[in-house]
Amino acid sequence: MRSPTEIKKIIEGRLRVYLSKDKTGIRREVLRHFVRTKTLTIAELVTELQKHFTVTFHAIASMVGIIASRIGILRSSRNADGTNAYEIKEKYVDVVVRIVGV
Repeated sequence: MRSPTEIKKIIEGRLRVYLSKDKTGIRREVLRHFVRTKTLTIAELVTELQKHFTVTFHAIASMVGIIASRIGILRSSRNADGTNAYEIKEKYVDVVVRIVGV
């Protein structure tokens, strides 16, 4: 079984690879919003990102899904109104801040 330090290094590597493919800066901005706000729905995130980028709901939902499932730094929960809310896992905030620079 891997130690927490090893897991953080793996997560950091995955995050660096994911962000290396970010040509527009939108992936970094998505992560910055999660660090600043902690808990967001896709709709809230799209509203914020549309101020600076041309994005669609599906594109942002895909990004958040990849960050949550493949990279593993987001947690999903269902709100009272039935929408999914995503929040950054506290143990990975320092890794994201170090890489993204909030």
